[in-house]
Amino acid sequence: MSKEKANIAVFISGRGTNLRALILRSRKKNCNYKIAHVISNKKNAAGLKFAKKNKITTKIISQSFLKIEQKNLAKILINKNIKFICLAGFMKILSPYFLNFFKNKIINIHPSLLPKYKGLNTHQRALKAKEKFSGCTIHFVSKELDSGKIIVKKKVRIFKNDTLRKLEKRVLKEENKLYPLVLEKLVSS
Repeated sequence: MSKEKANIAVFISGRGTNLRALILRSRKKNCNYKIAHVISNKKNAAGLKFAKKNKITTKIISQSFLKIEQKNLAKILINKNIKFICLAGFMKILSPYFLNFFKNKIINIHPSLLPKYKGLNTHQRALKAKEKFSGCTIHFVSKELDSGKIIVKKKVRIFKNDTLRKLEKRVLKEENKLYPLVLEKLVSS
């Protein structure tokens, strides 16, 4: 008898490439999780189309995401028995109030080698600083932006002729490989 897969919620704001990677991995027979809910703070996020195409429940939250809405969403996710929340290009900071509902159960993937280049424009800043490496970091979400306990990092070499687009593409490719594998390990532990 196969073990039931853990329910995962993914929060997005945009194109949903990491969401897609998580969904594709979840379809594998030996994968231990399934994407049960996709939350977005943007009603036209491209990732929502992919979620709907895969018959995954979606929900749009307001840009203000006030306490009552946070409480209601937390209730929904708790009732759905969500084991982990994955932030995948979610461009909104979650409040300490919301984080308290899911202590050590919210992870994020960030396009830099944290603690370097927290926040936005990470590739641009790495290129400007003439870094030799960039990459991505998966970490637990804490009250401070991109400062939670680091789970894993993946280095990506920066080449002399790199453009913003080339570097972003290579880092994203590594993100798409790494996120599903790390999630599976966390679900297993």
